Amino acid sequence: MTDLRMTIPDIHAAYAAGVSPRDVVAQVFDRISAVGDPNIFIALRAHQDVLADVATLGDFDTAKPLWGIPFVVKDNIDVAGYETTAACPAYAYAPETDAFVVAQLRAAGAILIGKTNLDQFATGLVGVRTPYGAPLNSVDPEIVPGGSSGGSGVAVGHGIVPLSLGTDTAGSGRVPAALNNIVGLKPTLGALSASGVVPACRSIETISIFALTVSDAYAAYQVCCAYDPADAFARPISAPDLTAMGTPPVIGIPSPDTIEFMGDAVQSASFYAAVDLLRAEGATIREIDFKPLYAVAHMLYEGAWVAERYTVIEDLLKRDPDAIHPVTRQIICKAEDLSAADAFRGIYRLKELARAAEPSLAGVDMLCVPTIPTFHTVAELEADPVTPNSNFGTYTNFVNLLDMCGIAVPVPARSDGRPGSVTLLAAAGKDAEIAVMAQSLEAAGQRSLGATDWAYTAPPALPAGETTTLRLAVCGAHMAGLPLNHQLTDRNAVFVKKARTTDAYRFYVLAGGPPARPGLVRGTAGSGAPIALELWDVPLAHVGSFLGGIPAPLGLGTIALDDGSQVQGFLCETVATTDAQDITDIGDWRQYIASLTA
Repeated sequence: MTDLRMTIPDIHAAYAAGVSPRDVVAQVFDRISAVGDPNIFIALRAHQDVLADVATLGDFDTAKPLWGIPFVVKDNIDVAGYETTAACPAYAYAPETDAFVVAQLRAAGAILIGKTNLDQFATGLVGVRTPYGAPLNSVDPEIVPGGSSGGSGVAVGHGIVPLSLGTDTAGSGRVPAALNNIVGLKPTLGALSASGVVPACRSIETISIFALTVSDAYAAYQVCCAYDPADAFARPISAPDLTAMGTPPVIGIPSPDTIEFMGDAVQSASFYAAVDLLRAEGATIREIDFKPLYAVAHMLYEGAWVAERYTVIEDLLKRDPDAIHPVTRQIICKAEDLSAADAFRGIYRLKELARAAEPSLAGVDMLCVPTIPTFHTVAELEADPVTPNSNFGTYTNFVNLLDMCGIAVPVPARSDGRPGSVTLLAAAGKDAEIAVMAQSLEAAGQRSLGATDWAYTAPPALPAGETTTLRLAVCGAHMAGLPLNHQLTDRNAVFVKKARTTDAYRFYVLAGGPPARPGLVRGTAGSGAPIALELWDVPLAHVGSFLGGIPAPLGLGTIALDDGSQVQGFLCETVATTDAQDITDIGDWRQYIASLTA
């Protein structure tokens, strides 16, 4: 077998032509040997153990989207049979089961190769804060590899594997992408389960995905994006297929007086060249004030969120403080001087800053920022282990605090040959929209994949965004996690977002059950209150069977939302409310159910 490009389409084409997964695994281990960097992996599986997994795959199965695709995971993510260290030997433990997301990938046919190095306890954006020895940047060993998901980024950058998992709190799923010329997909918070992951800041972090191309990263995201009721932070987020954008987006970029490149004129030129590419795609570019976003970013290592990191390693800090990397210990131990009151002050301050940022974000569909403002070398980190790390977080630290999704994408190389990279950011749930725009960026110019000599090949054109689903509003037992939700998920319906009606609706608990059912009745403007809804996209092929199971007095009608739009949903006949309980003042079925428990 000749040298195979490590992308999903290339590998699957090889399988269709008769190549064996054993041959692909052999190439993976050959590339590991050729790279010769022992610090990429904390735990590299034995070749024969990987082949044992291959033996269970059976014949090539196109129904499994990742059949025979090698991947690696950051070593703060559980894999049964291998220690999880979080890059701290004194913390290590042996999990009995795979992390939820690892299990999703394996169920889709992916082949696990090993567990990768990281900044200890995922605290850092540089990739060198590890007792296992820092991996070398795949593009230029003088540059830091990026962190905290350094090993995961470097493994993909070298073309060892097409996919890897990282985690992202402050930018750990994006900074290594910029430094290794690859894609870093940071999903909406809660879209990917955190079950089986050592947390850093559990409330504002996510597993992330590295790949050589946007389409590969998004394919893995679609596999991993499954609601996990065992994860208290999980949310039902949709991962629809990518389709061509209809209306070109309005994209915000930092205004000239608030953009920051740390004096790096080459990085500035690269960023504005990428902005020109967006304009060429029809996007409207709007310069916005980034000062409120920078203020949010500064909150990440203050108060509540440093204390959140402290909770993870508090016992180890008290038992064996020297087991923790000195820089990591210095950062996290700031929490020892904080009180519970300080944490609440931080939470309140974040809310104030998020509100202050709203005018800057109003009217834009997404943001485009430099993934990093400049590059830093290993030597610079040795001289100053803190400032370069802080610089890397300029355009990443605010993202999770504001509940945004993001994707770091390669753009044409800088004039000095270093990788070009920008990040597209959008509100929660818009992962597909930014992925589509990212594909147009990665297709620009002539670029190689990661640090390899493999040329980028554009995927087939995206299909038009034709309507194949019905957007349906539900307000009761069909909502995520409630008794009748399976009637939607069994029909491959996908959650879109939460919404509210206008104030023209009244809300009732209808007689009958179980399960208890609500009735939504439309009146005149101001006669009711905004009622909480969930919006789901139901495949048109399944709409008929779904509607056929909806009993009287409910029927399909048009519901007006408080954002001015309209969707289809279930309305109740007024006659059925005669003996019903009016819960308009509660306005939320989940809150009503919770009140019964209380």
